[in-house]
Amino acid sequence: MVSVINSMGLNGLEAFVVTIQTDVSRGMPSCDIVGLPDASVKESKNRVRSAINNSGFKFPLAKITINLAPADVRKTGSLYDLPIFLSILNANGQITDIPEKSVFIGELSLNGDISPINGVLPMTIHAMQNGFENIFIPKENAKEAAVIEGINIYPVENVYELIEHFNGTEKIEPQPYIFTKEISKSDNLDFCQVKGQFEVKRAMEIAAAGCHNILLIGSPGSGKSMLAKRLPSILPEMTFEEIIETTKIYSIAEILQNDSPLITERPFRAPHHTTSKAGLSGGGSIPHPGELSLAHNGVLFLDELSEFSRATLETLRQPLEEGKITISRVKNTLTYPCSIMLVAAMNPCPCGYYGHPKKLCTCTPNAISRYLSKISGPMLDRIDMHIEVPPIDFENLSSNEKLETSEEIRVRLNDARKIQLERYKYSKLKFNAFINSRDLPAVCIMSDRAKMILKSAFEKMGLSARGYDKILKISRTIADLDNSEVIDIKHISEAIQYRSLDRKYWQR
Repeated sequence: MVSVINSMGLNGLEAFVVTIQTDVSRGMPSCDIVGLPDASVKESKNRVRSAINNSGFKFPLAKITINLAPADVRKTGSLYDLPIFLSILNANGQITDIPEKSVFIGELSLNGDISPINGVLPMTIHAMQNGFENIFIPKENAKEAAVIEGINIYPVENVYELIEHFNGTEKIEPQPYIFTKEISKSDNLDFCQVKGQFEVKRAMEIAAAGCHNILLIGSPGSGKSMLAKRLPSILPEMTFEEIIETTKIYSIAEILQNDSPLITERPFRAPHHTTSKAGLSGGGSIPHPGELSLAHNGVLFLDELSEFSRATLETLRQPLEEGKITISRVKNTLTYPCSIMLVAAMNPCPCGYYGHPKKLCTCTPNAISRYLSKISGPMLDRIDMHIEVPPIDFENLSSNEKLETSEEIRVRLNDARKIQLERYKYSKLKFNAFINSRDLPAVCIMSDRAKMILKSAFEKMGLSARGYDKILKISRTIADLDNSEVIDIKHISEAIQYRSLDRKYWQR
């Protein structure tokens, strides 16, 4: 008799249906698993054998062949334990009445308990989209899957519960739909705590509104890291699609919290400067998401940018342009999304005081040149805004003036975000930073005076085509914050000043 049980598999962020086909026939007792299983899948027969015997059933003394279809796609992980368990017992006639249009995933312990797995969210979405009515998953993964409507989610703690559910002795109650978009912003980090630096805060607001990459250059203690760490408090709210996209990545990376089944706040990732290329881009024999993908729809903060190895920084160039990263291995090639806002901070020289109005820089010209050259021209060109963070003076530091809060700034950003959502509702774009070059003329409509200013700046500053595009995108965001459909002279002039700092430090 051949038994067929449905399960799921993962290839990067994409799930696919796996059919567990089991044949129990006469012959020398054996158990073979075919269909490109990896080592952890092959080991499942030993876990399943013990789970069957310890659950009061009998492991068949027969020739058992288990096929994981489609046979030409590699299967990885321990999530096939539960469907293999059911398929063997069903093929041997020990259990029946398995509901149709159902999917089973879960790792088995030797005593029949069902352990949690990673990647439940994308598999639940795919099961629902393919017409399955039920999905049986480990109890600890239930909240994660319950954010999806249209499919019955059954949390299972052990195989005894599952068998009783099939027999009708004691039904398992489906997990109720629990999607909530409650956002708990921390009160500890707020822009009102940053004294002075009004120009820098204005630049951060523009960058956050349009998801523009930004570089902060300044001496130690000027507030670069302080400003960057408060950026999440003003970021626009996430849409439902962004929440699901981001949560899928965290589900696969196995870093979702049980009490927080959804990522409802934009991610803020701040890897140390010793992070490797693989740590930043992702990798492993089975490629896992790196910091770039974990920051998808959020912020990747690189503090002490010049301390990162040049090779590591160069891996950012293509992902920053394309919003995705492809990781190739001998047996697999996976693509993960990484639509991010890059925020970088650095000192202007090794001692940190080059250009300081009061402290003397002790670095030689060659040392400064070597230090800055760690950031290549092409990499610098991909950063939309270059901002100098000056040292704060005593008057601003000692002032008791009530400053604008993050929530007040965030209201403006949400208004600008609504304008962008309406503008790009028929495309895949999300923010102004990702406008395609071919769409710039239609989206970035300039007044005649603004065109003259931009032409003059292009000729005098020797801008690249990418630099020209960046200025247009930044000016589009400034105009959105001003609720203006047309980019005027004040918008383009402000945008140009955010692209001029590299002339001071990198063209000395």
